Amino acid sequence: MGRVLVLGSINRDLVLAVETHPRPGETISGSDIQEFPGGKGANQAVAAARAGAETLLVGALGADGFGASMRAFLTGEGIDLSRVVTVPDRPTGIAVILVDKNAENTVTVSPGANAALVPANAETIDFYPGDHVVSQFEVPEAFIRAGFARARAAGAITIFNPAPMKMLGPDLLALCDIVVLNETELEAASGEAGLTDIRRIEAAARGLGPALTIIVTLGSKGCLAVHPDGVIHVPGQAVRAVDTTGAGDCFVGVLAAGLSEGLGLEVALRRANRAAAISVTRAGAATSMPRRHEIN
Repeated sequence: MGRVLVLGSINRDLVLAVETHPRPGETISGSDIQEFPGGKGANQAVAAARAGAETLLVGALGADGFGASMRAFLTGEGIDLSRVVTVPDRPTGIAVILVDKNAENTVTVSPGANAALVPANAETIDFYPGDHVVSQFEVPEAFIRAGFARARAAGAITIFNPAPMKMLGPDLLALCDIVVLNETELEAASGEAGLTDIRRIEAAARGLGPALTIIVTLGSKGCLAVHPDGVIHVPGQAVRAVDTTGAGDCFVGVLAAGLSEGLGLEVALRRANRAAAISVTRAGAATSMPRRHEIN
């Protein structure tokens, strides 16, 4: 059984519930602020650990109260933090999240210490065959590339979640085995607009690289995996959503855990899809991740 290694961001999430999202220039009232542990890297690591994977997180925190609270929370989740550094001159990353009455969210991220990660933070990690290495765009691309290059050289599998979305260059794609993105991110990556039909989604995903496994999360419609040997469509699950923050991260973390456990792709996808559906019925990001007994 391999490990899950997450090269990723660690944030403190500041959440406000609102009736509707504000328009430019508009001031609205919100609920009292709530604090949750978050950051795409931390969320994915928590999801993987709760799903039963041995999990190592590589990231950065500030020398502040948010950093101390995040370190305590992640330690309590059983995640190996030996490669999480403290950056004394940068604050811990934060995300300001507005959640409306329909459980839809908008997120603004201040990277803080996450932006201080450099290739050297990844170049001393020992990777092994059977490891599954996860990253996202909330940390510097040079850091991601260094980690993925070492992981691939060691025979590990790399899983990239290009969020928040920016250009997916060929050099980075060449270091990826699996890419997980949502419909909006697929439109940006492929240059195809209005991707609502499954066949068009499949074609756009395959266009990113015929040798890659491209997984598209479809919200309530489930997920679609396009891989060199075929296509897998896992239907969605009907739930009453409370907060969709972190659902994609839940999917990625549980997928990585399932694959590291030796599950086949379809079984791992079904488990990840089930976990993400559970997560949206709970408030918060990292705290909403389900436990292994809930998703088996």
